[in-house]
Amino acid sequence: QVQLVESGGGLVRPGGSLRLSCAASGFTFSSYRMNWYRQAPRKERELVAQITGASTSTNYADSAKGRFTISRDNAKNTVYLQMNSLKPEDTAIYYCCADRVVTEYWGQGTQVTVSS
Repeated sequence: QVQLVESGGGLVRPGGSLRLSCAASGFTFSSYRMNWYRQAPRKERELVAQITGASTSTNYADSAKGRFTISRDNAKNTVYLQMNSLKPEDTAIYYCCADRVVTEYWGQGTQVTVSS
């Protein structure tokens, strides 16, 4: 069955870094665009970054540009989100999502808390 399992979240001080990972299984990973979303308390879920199947194109939310980097390793069926210069407003549950045409798969999320 399809699984997306996020890891790497945690508590970090402002200005710190975290690297999120999302391990995928049960579908043809390289055929899917991969996305990182986040949802902060009392806010709507928002797209943070996305990457095409062959890593030919990436897209970032304005809030993530210059600080976050999305990458993927199709040999390992894993997508990453390197987050630098973290701010308290980056606190949220981060979800990975695989999408292709009308199909979407979601992980269960990993909590990121940025606080001093």
